[in-house]
Amino acid sequence: MPPIVEIRQVSSHVGQEVVLQGWLYNLRESGKLLFPLFRDGTGIIQGVVVKSAVSPEVFERARHLTQESSLRVTGKVRADQRAPGGYELDISNVEIIQLVPPESPYPITPRSMGSEFLMDHRHLWLRSTRQHAILGVPAMRSSRPCAISFDDRGFTLGDTPILTAHLLRGHHHLCLR
Repeated sequence: MPPIVEIRQVSSHVGQEVVLQGWLYNLRESGKLLFPLFRDGTGIIQGVVVKSAVSPEVFERARHLTQESSLRVTGKVRADQRAPGGYELDISNVEIIQLVPPESPYPITPRSMGSEFLMDHRHLWLRSTRQHAILGVPAMRSSRPCAISFDDRGFTLGDTPILTAHLLRGHHHLCLR
């Protein structure tokens, strides 16, 4: 069984087969090639699914993925300067953990959305690359000593106004994992 790695670790696994666990960020199709972008909280990596290199079932499974579906992806890491992050994953298998139904898609897409809509869906907007990057700026963290411990374990600290207001009203059932 290939090792399960985070996207930020793929540079140490060039030429090796690995398993990534995360979500589909976006999917492009070009004939007999699929280019899924995967994210796992540590980064984004482009995958390549070649129709002739995988079973018809794997190709169709990958072709019908929906944005933010939960996945376990197996593939070989390859360095490629043209790819986001400088690495690609030659996909050999896609296991769907949870498929977002096409009839009720993930509400935040790569296209531009109005600020009112984004504020109403703030808990989902935090998954976007820009908002995720903002959360990762160490200087913005209010409790740096505690955050260092979480940083070392791969966590991201987020101070959300909705949760903060809820906690201040005496509801203290927030669990960090």
